[in-house]
Order: sequence, then C-alpha cells, then structure tokens
Amino acid sequence: MKEYGSNVQKLADHIVKMEDKAKRNLYAHILVELMRQIHPNMRDNQDYTNKLWDDLYIMSGFKLDVDSPYPPPSPESLGKKPLKVGYNQHNLMYRHYGRNIDLLIQKAVQTENSEDRLAFVSYVFRLMRSFFNTWNKDNPEDHVLIGQLELLTKGQLKEEIDYIRKNGPVDAAPKDRNSNQERNRGNHSGGFKAQPNQDRQGPNNQNNNNNRNRPNNKFAGRNNNNNNNNRNNNNNNRKKPGI
Repeated sequence: MKEYGSNVQKLADHIVKMEDKAKRNLYAHILVELMRQIHPNMRDNQDYTNKLWDDLYIMSGFKLDVDSPYPPPSPESLGKKPLKVGYNQHNLMYRHYGRNIDLLIQKAVQTENSEDRLAFVSYVFRLMRSFFNTWNKDNPEDHVLIGQLELLTKGQLKEEIDYIRKNGPVDAAPKDRNSNQERNRGNHSGGFKAQPNQDRQGPNNQNNNNNRNRPNNKFAGRNNNNNNNNRNNNNNNRKKPGI
C-alpha cells in the first residue's frame, strides 16, 4: 500500500515468513504501532485501529497468521464495488426549483384561509424567482414564472395566480400573517399583554424610587457638621501669625 511505503511492506513480508507464532504476534503489534505513527492525523477516525490491522492483512496477501484483536477481512471484500445508491427524481417538472417547491405548493393548497393562501402563493412565486436567478443567471419575466407556477399547481390555485398576474405578489409572508393572528388572539382572549414599566409599578415601587432619590439624612447631617468644623479650623489657622 503506497500510503505506508515500501519499508513497511518489506517488514510485513518478513513477519509472514517467521516460524515462531509468539514472535510473529509481537512483531505484528510493533508494526501496527509503526503504521500508526506514520499517519498520526488519522487517529481521530472511527475504528482506526481496526483499519490498521486490515491494512496489515492486505499487505501480507491475507497470509498473516497472528492473534489479532480484530478478525481478518475476507479477500472477496477487497476491490468490491459499493452498492449503487439510486437518486430519487420525484418526477420533477423543473429540477432547478427542487422538491421543496412542490411541498410548499401542497401546503398552500391545504391552507383554508384565502389571505394566507394568497400570501403562501406569493412567497412561492418570489422563491421561484430567486432559484431561477441562481441557476440560470437571468432575471425572468413575471409571465414566465406565472406560467411555470400554473403548471406546478395543476390549476388548484388559479384564483391566487390570477391575482398575482394582475396586481403582483403581496408583501406579507404566511408566517408573518399567522404570527400576527396568534398575537391578536392572545390579546383578545385575556392573554398576558406586555405593559410599560410605569403601568406595572405599584405603590411599593414608587416608594422605593422616592427613597432612592432622597439623601441619607442620618449621615448627611454628620458630614455637613464635620465639613463646617474643618472650614472654621482652617480659617483660624490662617488668622494666627506665624512663629
């Protein structure tokens, strides 16, 4: 294996030729540790030690007979092609829009409120424009997107599409409309409504604020008297003649 170099390959061939199994086990563990030091960046990978032993068995041509902590791999697994993973197309009419556009259209069809449904279709229309600009590097005309939207919806949202054709898409998104409706429901149904701090302040809070603004009279008198005494002493010292 090229990632370990020719010297490691020679050591693996030498270990295979050893007759003493105990000595062969000792040298195999030492060689695995040497292989670990050659690629220290691979230590974070999962099952890294198992990979080192598998590589040692592969370098020995699956002839190495040692007491390994992991079972040796089968020769049939070497070079075996992985299974092909099928890509689900979902029968997309326009691949550059992706599967999510179809899911959003289905969600819009299931929406009962007419205003929310119009906002949903407007959101899909703007989203299609952004996808079109990303993949085709071109700004399409509105009639092109509306024609494609009609094909994707299969005539289920004809009223909303006709409105967008005449007046253009609405600005509000369906999430914004739903969130506003929930807020209004909470306010009308007796839910908690945030109030300014002044409304929430009771008599205790007002008294606390007044107490904070008042000076501490107990200590203020003392400090004023001490300051006055210090001033008088300084004046008397100035009036005395020097010695």
